Amino acid sequence: MKTINCSTCTALCCRLEVRLIDDSDEQVPIELTEQVEGLYYAMKREKDGWCKALNRETMLCSIYEKRPYLCREYKVGDYDCINERNKHLL
Repeated sequence: MKTINCSTCTALCCRLEVRLIDDSDEQVPIELTEQVEGLYYAMKREKDGWCKALNRETMLCSIYEKRPYLCREYKVGDYDCINERNKHLL
């Protein structure tokens, strides 16, 4: 299996719903967030499911230094990452 790192990542995690759950998430630009069903706030997504903060040309986060807590905790190459890649790439 190919090693997963920044140069081989296909940013599939950027298709997942990212709920804003931590006080540090207040740094996320408000225009990139939305209230979901009146229950919680999450990152906005494009019509095709990709996170609105993803730069589609580089496939890198445009707000990396201000990204939400869940994005900070998501680790390249860990179980969740591999599982998501397997769902979309098989």
